[in-house]
Amino acid sequence: MILEMKVPSPGESIKEVEIATWLVKNGDYVEKDQAIAEVDSDKATLELPAEASGIITLKAEEGDAVAVGAVICLIDTSVTKPGVTESPKTESVKVAETKVPETKVVEAPKTDVIAETPKTSEKTYATGSPSPAARKILDEKNISPADIIGSGKSGRITTEDALNAIPSMGTPTGGNRSSERTKLSMLRRKVAERLVVAKNETAMLTTFNEVNMTPINTIRNQYKEEFKTKHGGLGLGYMSFFTKAVTRALQLFPDVNSMMDGDYKVAFDFADISIAVSGPKGLMVPVVRNAELLTFRGIEAEIKRLALRARDGQISVDDMTGGTFTITNGGVFGSMLSTPIINPPQSGILGMHNIIERPIAVNGKVEIHPMMYVALSYDHRIIDGRESVGFLVAVKEALENPLELLMSGNAKKTLEL
Repeated sequence: MILEMKVPSPGESIKEVEIATWLVKNGDYVEKDQAIAEVDSDKATLELPAEASGIITLKAEEGDAVAVGAVICLIDTSVTKPGVTESPKTESVKVAETKVPETKVVEAPKTDVIAETPKTSEKTYATGSPSPAARKILDEKNISPADIIGSGKSGRITTEDALNAIPSMGTPTGGNRSSERTKLSMLRRKVAERLVVAKNETAMLTTFNEVNMTPINTIRNQYKEEFKTKHGGLGLGYMSFFTKAVTRALQLFPDVNSMMDGDYKVAFDFADISIAVSGPKGLMVPVVRNAELLTFRGIEAEIKRLALRARDGQISVDDMTGGTFTITNGGVFGSMLSTPIINPPQSGILGMHNIIERPIAVNGKVEIHPMMYVALSYDHRIIDGRESVGFLVAVKEALENPLELLMSGNAKKTLEL
């Protein structure tokens, strides 16, 4: 029986997918539920499992855009799994044995041929001399053959060497000048499209501030080992502090937790926080649902779960759908300051950056503290300057006084220790 495997629908709005990678070859025997391909949609990369066991025949190439519901492969389910026999191994040994004396017989003639080759070369070409076609190109470029290192036999200058030669004063020649043209994945093309839309269709502005990270570092250094032991190896990172600070600020400034819908403003009484993470397929933005209701442990556990799914290519459309506000951390890559781009249709995004010890004034004295620049990009069509600046100041206040504003004065109880 021949089974036709069709492209399943990854989501309501997705009409086609792209074959990113075939994980099997044409004619391979596949097991039921074995991953046979990775397919890109405009929202995520998903694995496609085999619907039955049998011999597979591929009907699409890598890079092909295939409509949802189209046949991408056939599986012949009437074929049983090939067994492993010893006879092929025995035959291969016999063949190898019979070839040994043949190699000895032809070894001497090969030596003679190799010995004669350089003699012919020496008679025909001078070392570093160009071929007739290469000489013509060099003459047109007004380049001396002495200025080029040939890549051909005995240093002979080939046509390719001549084409790559650059006629300039003192410029080295003969370097690698190759290029590669590859098609962007469907996911990457969609991300690019959304970024352009965000730049062109929103009145995006960015406001900045700085945060003294000493209070957070003090709490983390005091409780991170106990937190890790208590919660099964879960780390107490910066993201839980920032997420809690953001959800608090969103309650104080609800316009930042809203979005445009034509002539209307849609406001939310919950905080679904999109967390930008880097995966093998590029930037992913999974969503931590109802982050305002989660504890520090709950936020850290959910971020870890989503990050692992993104890293392993298992992130789903549902994981990235929605979101009312985004947090992105360029600091993990060494970014000191940036202007993050809004994740449409959201109206705001908070950018974290790297932590650097800098001198600051504290109570009239100069002290050195770990400092981080933070940036809020926002849609000025719906968020005014007062709300944007007030929101970022509220985030700063919570991060610089986490014990009182995020932990109600009791760190151990808040961290569930």
